[in-house]
Amino acid sequence: MGVKRKRSIQKLERKDWTRILTAIVGMLIFSVGINIFVVPAGLYNGGVLGVSQIIRTLLVRYGNVNLGRVDIAGTINLLFNIPLFFLAYRSIGKGFFFRTLICVVSQTFFMTAIPIPAVPIVEDTLTACLIGGIITGAGIGLSLRCGGSSGGMDILGVHYTKKYQDFSVGRLALFVNLLIYAACALLFDITVVIYCVIYTAVSTLIMDRTHTQNISTQVIIFTKQEPKVIMDYILKDLERGATFWEAKGGYTAEKTNIIFTVVSKHELSALRRRLHSIDPHAFLVSKENVDVNGKFMKHL
Repeated sequence: MGVKRKRSIQKLERKDWTRILTAIVGMLIFSVGINIFVVPAGLYNGGVLGVSQIIRTLLVRYGNVNLGRVDIAGTINLLFNIPLFFLAYRSIGKGFFFRTLICVVSQTFFMTAIPIPAVPIVEDTLTACLIGGIITGAGIGLSLRCGGSSGGMDILGVHYTKKYQDFSVGRLALFVNLLIYAACALLFDITVVIYCVIYTAVSTLIMDRTHTQNISTQVIIFTKQEPKVIMDYILKDLERGATFWEAKGGYTAEKTNIIFTVVSKHELSALRRRLHSIDPHAFLVSKENVDVNGKFMKHL
């Protein structure tokens, strides 16, 4: 029994590292979209990275900071995230902090290492918006799907969602992006703002289609084992509410325990893996896209 449990733990650790590596690949894809299509078109991302890109442009234009085809926006973004790392570690959790640190550092490396083309590969700005939005949205969505985080707004979103029940991550992101676009309109040209809005809309659409954090999933678990271990994982690790009750099997009339909870689709994958290691014979039923009213936090 001990050997089987050890093998299950090793298998879970390999899956965790696979997810981390996949999240890093997502950051690579995102950085390719930014450096190859978005930056050469003179566009700006949303969130903290967008602020970093504006500062980079001002440093290049007015501060005589010129590193050729190397983009320093990633490094500036990393510096902005340093105080947010402490916030993630203290108020959110070590796991989230670790994943965020890996993703932001890898994103900084890729954005610095990938050279920006001297001549835009795509001359038409609208085409660059569409291609850049598709690539960056797929990259960031892949990282989120694997439990990663790009830092910045993700950290603030999770922190304030935990702190305030009625907090809206969408409103926070909209407010910050409005400030970024207003700065673009004042510093550059109104057409830049229009193309940035198009790029952001495409990127957000693809990101939502790629990652699974926003999909609420109803889960019912049937297990003959003591439900405490499973309940502890749902309550403490996933930070979700759950209810359990005792029942009898219709065919065998044997005692069984039923656990009911609602998680995101991404969290469902982690719950399935943990449930298999706790009780390989447990029976799980899930239903996606359920409507949830009341206190249900969106975990980024």
